[in-house]
Amino acid sequence: MPELPEVETTKRGIEPNIVNKTIQQVVIRQPKLRWPIPDAVNALSGQKVESVSRRGKYIGVHTKAGTLIIHLGMSGSLYFVDAGTPPLFHDHVDIEFSDSPIVMRYTDPRRFGAMLWQPGDWLEHELLKSLGPEPLTDAFHADYLYERAQGRKQAIKMFIMDSKVVVGVGNIYANEALFKAGIHPKRAAGKISRARLEAFVASIKEVLSAAIEQGGTTLKDFVGGDGKPGYFKQELAVYGRGGEKCISCSNELSEIRLGQRSTVYCNNCQT
Repeated sequence: MPELPEVETTKRGIEPNIVNKTIQQVVIRQPKLRWPIPDAVNALSGQKVESVSRRGKYIGVHTKAGTLIIHLGMSGSLYFVDAGTPPLFHDHVDIEFSDSPIVMRYTDPRRFGAMLWQPGDWLEHELLKSLGPEPLTDAFHADYLYERAQGRKQAIKMFIMDSKVVVGVGNIYANEALFKAGIHPKRAAGKISRARLEAFVASIKEVLSAAIEQGGTTLKDFVGGDGKPGYFKQELAVYGRGGEKCISCSNELSEIRLGQRSTVYCNNCQT
């Protein structure tokens, strides 16, 4: 599933190709995604794209009429093709531009993604207004995380993946940041000291920043807005490496399921 670095990479990839371009029409071949694509999306016709932004794992394509909200789901991606290029089986939506020879195409084999519409402030959409702070901003810091964690018996890995606590720390990067901070993924969030949470916050920021620089992590489906895969997979210390040797101590990495998600860690380095 695309996580924050992959979504940010996609946002950066499509932005220079669509900002200040006028949308001619939206061609919807398959409206049944995670939620049905609303008819209101057709309000994009004739609108100029003013900007593109990201909130959590959502991409906003902003016009004066409103915002197209895109979520890539588990296997979705946006890419560009020349106008007139025949769609493939899983190519569900095209956004055509009146002043550009290229089409922005949305493909999604599993159809767990979404295209939604929000007039006015897109951050007031019901899916966005309760989200936690962005992890790469000053709003996400050790004092905030320590306060939110107080009294919580939930495993720290599941706690940090809660989008109401902080957005965008998905499974891959939660595994990696916990390893870098030396914190066992099953440790209760409320039992972790402020000093250790400070190291954890720093690790989250470092891991996410590095992944964005590498263009995200390609495991199976993900490609960025430029059609290229992400290369952070080569930097993964624990995720997907269960049973292999720890890069720090050569101990065999353990793999369990937490919240139905693969969780890999080192029993020696993470406590």
